[in-house]
Amino acid sequence: MYKWEYQIVLERLYYLHIWHRFDCYQNMVSSLECYFLKINLVLNLCNLRARLFFFNRTKDSMYHALTYATILEMQAMMTFDAQDMLNAGNTMKEAQAICQKFRKKLTVADSFNNLVHRQNLEHFTEEEIHAEICYAECLLHRAALTFLQDENMVSFIKGGIKVRNSYQTYRELDSLIQSPNYVKGKNYLHFEGGVKLGVGAFNLTLSMFPTRILRLLEFVGISGSKVNITHLVGLCTMLLLCYHTFMTFVLGTGKGNVEEAERLLKPYLARYPKGAIFLFFAGRIETIKGNIDTAVSRFEECCEAQQHWKQFHHMCYWELMWCFTYKRQWRMAYFYADLLSKENNWSKVTYIYMKAAYLSMFGPDDHRPFGDNEVELFRIVPSLKLKIAGKSLPTEKFAIRKSRRYLPSNPVPLPVPALEMMYIWNGYAVIGKCPDLTEGMLQTLTEAEAALERSPATELLADDQCLVKLLKGLCLKHLGKISEAEDHFIYIHLNERKIKYDHYLIPNALLELAVLYMDHGRREEGVKFLERAKQNYKNYSMETRTHFRIQAALHQAKSVSENGVHSGASAVS
Repeated sequence: MYKWEYQIVLERLYYLHIWHRFDCYQNMVSSLECYFLKINLVLNLCNLRARLFFFNRTKDSMYHALTYATILEMQAMMTFDAQDMLNAGNTMKEAQAICQKFRKKLTVADSFNNLVHRQNLEHFTEEEIHAEICYAECLLHRAALTFLQDENMVSFIKGGIKVRNSYQTYRELDSLIQSPNYVKGKNYLHFEGGVKLGVGAFNLTLSMFPTRILRLLEFVGISGSKVNITHLVGLCTMLLLCYHTFMTFVLGTGKGNVEEAERLLKPYLARYPKGAIFLFFAGRIETIKGNIDTAVSRFEECCEAQQHWKQFHHMCYWELMWCFTYKRQWRMAYFYADLLSKENNWSKVTYIYMKAAYLSMFGPDDHRPFGDNEVELFRIVPSLKLKIAGKSLPTEKFAIRKSRRYLPSNPVPLPVPALEMMYIWNGYAVIGKCPDLTEGMLQTLTEAEAALERSPATELLADDQCLVKLLKGLCLKHLGKISEAEDHFIYIHLNERKIKYDHYLIPNALLELAVLYMDHGRREEGVKFLERAKQNYKNYSMETRTHFRIQAALHQAKSVSENGVHSGASAVS
């Protein structure tokens, strides 16, 4: 028997074992257990059979209905296809109706009493409280689909109401768990897991929001612990992996908890060595650690692990595009941007912009793939704009505004568009772990700076010079040249009046200066510049992402203060 035939036999035996386990539990399985079994099936290349199995029981089981709808939602989220979103939305609505059948039937008097007092969940049966948590999850999923599918304000408000109702249900169920009068049923552990997952996920999200957004959420009744990761440990590894490898990295200061992510992933990667999503996170962890070649291997392995959902491939293509950007291999980076532009619908604007950006990094003698021309690509970017929940994606707004420099009337080339977008996604925190990659990027930026000095003066010259100064400052910081990095960030601060369009550079320069100070024991100065960046600048590109990063840096400063680290003297007026 060939090795691949042997592997197929083993996989079939494993799936039969999983199926037998599911048959044994199908009449009592909780939403959380159903979720983990879904991972076993879907992530071990059994997607079609998993969908058929859950579909067969969606009319009489709230767990199967919710899980099947979730699978369709996962597909819709990755394809961004209008029909997939419609199918997922309708299926989730049907799942919510199934959950409603199992919820406690309330009289008119009960309903009126609940308007005045919170409902007493202690008198619910075990099935009824399980129905509550499934119903709350359906509300949350439907809200997410509403935000993605519809653009009008009425739909946006409806989605917000669903989120609020879901949040309140999770909070009530959490109070029930803590009540001394609650009688635990046989499936209590699964129920508690589902509740802690919901409450923990809300709190984790709230912990990252800037203060102004939190005030708005509290006004409509949504508030929670700033950080309560203990609710999630052991319950939702993938959510925590997303938090440590994406949320805190992209929306923070590039200091995600890699050690914790590795610890969480290790047992799952051992159990599912060909599980696409776990291979993906393994690649992401290697990227953050600066092991770019290893990351590339992991993402390629992830693509080979399954063929059912091409969207997993697209997630890997996105990461591979950045990996080759860090290595300054523009042709390979272009290759993956081109694949994404042809196969994925998430943001055509971003993909075409990145194709053009990489072409602009080619040397004058380098062959352009497929005969593409960066100027032509930049010019079609504005026509590809996408709206979600009535709003354009911030990254698309940024790319469109940058592309307008290539209008036929008076085109002014962008100096380093690929490296600028790399900053937006916090890529300098990645190469900062690799001195050789950082040195190479610094060399590219130095050459761009020299080219600007030789170019004719335009109204955009100060913008371009400050951009290069910001990116060079980051490279210098990671290379340990602190004084030089400080000078580059201060240069932008002192020349802010000369900047005509790229006003986002000023608060970001102050942010980077503040982080630099805090990293070297000058906390008070760092906080001063963070507050200045937060309060004094508005209506600039990628403003929300900058505020997330400022918030993360303020959390860092608070942590430093509580640990008794002293700050130094200021060098900036």
